[in-house]
Amino acid sequence: MGGSLSKALGKLFGNKEMRILMLGLDAAGKTTILYKLKLNQSVTTIPTVGFNVETVTYKNVKFNVWDVGGQDKIRPLWRHYYTGTQGLIFVIDSADRDRIDEARLELERILADREMKDCLLMVFANKQDIQGAMSPAEVTEKLGLHKMRDRSWYVHPSCATTGEGLFEGLQWLSQNVKGTKA
Repeated sequence: MGGSLSKALGKLFGNKEMRILMLGLDAAGKTTILYKLKLNQSVTTIPTVGFNVETVTYKNVKFNVWDVGGQDKIRPLWRHYYTGTQGLIFVIDSADRDRIDEARLELERILADREMKDCLLMVFANKQDIQGAMSPAEVTEKLGLHKMRDRSWYVHPSCATTGEGLFEGLQWLSQNVKGTKA
């Protein structure tokens, strides 16, 4: 009964739930972002082998965020997390110009999978606090996002350690999601 009541209230008041997959190359800041959103604190991380999953509530939306390791040996396993994903947060280390092409290729591979055809794309141009970091416009260009015509996407500057820009990204996802469940 309690579950039915909360579902009914959720529908009435617009509570949404979203499955989010957070991917990106190793050391881009995915795990730092996840725990800054969840705990509102910067945590010391080690390279993620496997995944972390946390629920982050922002406004009326419950985000179930799956943070999957980004080392090149783990990337072939990413596809096992695609099913049911409504939003992809792709994290870019904006200060790592040497690997932006590698990031573009991985993003293209992810988005080409039929399981991901309907998901939103939110790109965090992370590490904006580092001098010489690429701007969101430069990240957009280097990733070739303007060529995407059949997908909603957004690039936002962020700094995982301070939390700058993170909730704005969640805001965009919550405003653009379709087919959410209450």
